[in-house]
Amino acid sequence: MYFTSIPFIAFLCLTLLVYYILPRRARWVLLLAASLGFYAFSGWDNLCYMAFVILSSYAAGCFIQKTNDQTKAYLAEHKDLPREEKKAYRAAQKRKSTAWLVTAMLLNFGVLAAVKILALPQIGGIFTDYVMPMGISFFTFRTMGYLIDVYRGKHPAQCNLAKLALFTSFFPAVIQGPISRYDSLSKTLFEGTGFSLDVFGKGAERIIWGYFKKLVIADRLLVMVGTLTGTPGEYEGLYTLLSIVIYAAALYCDFTGGIDITIGIGETMGITQEENFLSPFRSLNIFDYWRRWHITMGTWFKDYIFYPISVARPMMKLTKWCKKHLGDKTARRVPVYIATLVTWFATGIWHGASWNFIAWGIANALVIVASQELQPLYQKFHLRFPKMKGKGYDSFQIIRTFILMSFIRAFDIYPGVIGTLKQLSTIFWKPSPAKFIAGGLTSLGLDTAGLIAAAAGLAIVIASSFIKKRPPAIVFALLVIAILIFGVYGLGFDAAQFIYNRF
Repeated sequence: MYFTSIPFIAFLCLTLLVYYILPRRARWVLLLAASLGFYAFSGWDNLCYMAFVILSSYAAGCFIQKTNDQTKAYLAEHKDLPREEKKAYRAAQKRKSTAWLVTAMLLNFGVLAAVKILALPQIGGIFTDYVMPMGISFFTFRTMGYLIDVYRGKHPAQCNLAKLALFTSFFPAVIQGPISRYDSLSKTLFEGTGFSLDVFGKGAERIIWGYFKKLVIADRLLVMVGTLTGTPGEYEGLYTLLSIVIYAAALYCDFTGGIDITIGIGETMGITQEENFLSPFRSLNIFDYWRRWHITMGTWFKDYIFYPISVARPMMKLTKWCKKHLGDKTARRVPVYIATLVTWFATGIWHGASWNFIAWGIANALVIVASQELQPLYQKFHLRFPKMKGKGYDSFQIIRTFILMSFIRAFDIYPGVIGTLKQLSTIFWKPSPAKFIAGGLTSLGLDTAGLIAAAAGLAIVIASSFIKKRPPAIVFALLVIAILIFGVYGLGFDAAQFIYNRF
């Protein structure tokens, strides 16, 4: 039951109706029932994975909280203990909490790794038809983030099993995020705010905007991507360049469309979720891009992998060794670069247990490291050419960043690391402009009407990124009409599954 299906729309309308009929204190219970029911549609066996994550995180969180409370109570009761004894007691208690955290993380990430490996098309020469549970990466990372924050003392554990289950399974976010933090989402998830026509309207408008991006643009562009990448040898050179550019636009509209629907559903119920995108295709460089694209995933990896690795004891020892033998500059760089490589390797694995995703992660890391190394040259360049600033230079940077990220993203759509690199090389060694011009665009799975609809939709999306004011209601009425005519009901297209469902 995907967001774009008629059953889901009916399910959402019924949930919203009952939500506002019920008294506030009971609304979170309805959301829990709706969320578990929604996920059960993906398969009752899949619900077992989610139940495992919920129960293991609940047990670990409560035991960590209990240990933390015992520590505080014991030290408050024994204020006269010598400093060394207090330190030893804290360390012993910390080891207990660490044991619970590590056990829960090994279990949950172990299960996640296992299902990702099982979902590979071929394992040891044996083909498998195993389908990975929907959104398992998202709800696992969301719940593990909650557990780490409990361990760090950022907020107390949620020892109401049903409320933790709702946080893990909240149905709008379970498919593709955002990866919300517990202390942020829980402020509105359990409260049951009163009905506000203005707030409800904003949520509904955002849902409409999400459906427009998904059904009018993304599903059409993905038809072209499928044609271009289905037989790579037939579409080389400039067609390869076209495929990575079209895929960038399709992925953006697909992913942000789903996030708009997710956040919009929450808004209709007065529930606030973190933003996941901030005009990423207006980024000036790769650092700026990853501050704007899939923001909650980026902050998760930064807070729970990058920073802990950077300040870990082995890294501190390595820093001291580098400072002694290689100098201060190297000592400052080595920990950051190692942490960057490990973080992006993990990010690649998160997307999928395959060499293509690992290569994608490492490619991002290498570009980031190279950018940091070249920073002094950038500064010298701008000192030498101070007039190389302004809107013109910003436009150059935006285009450069877009093309660079599109090249890296090619690992998403072409088979094999070597195959992807060979395909990209044809852009430079076999551009074949005559073949590209002769073939045109209408041979790529869309007719002229479909191309015009997708192009017009993209133009609207691009224009909207420059509009800061809330559009009038008539605009969203027109978007609904566009969805009905050109979307899932138009030109014989069926709504495709969201790309990020597979994660």
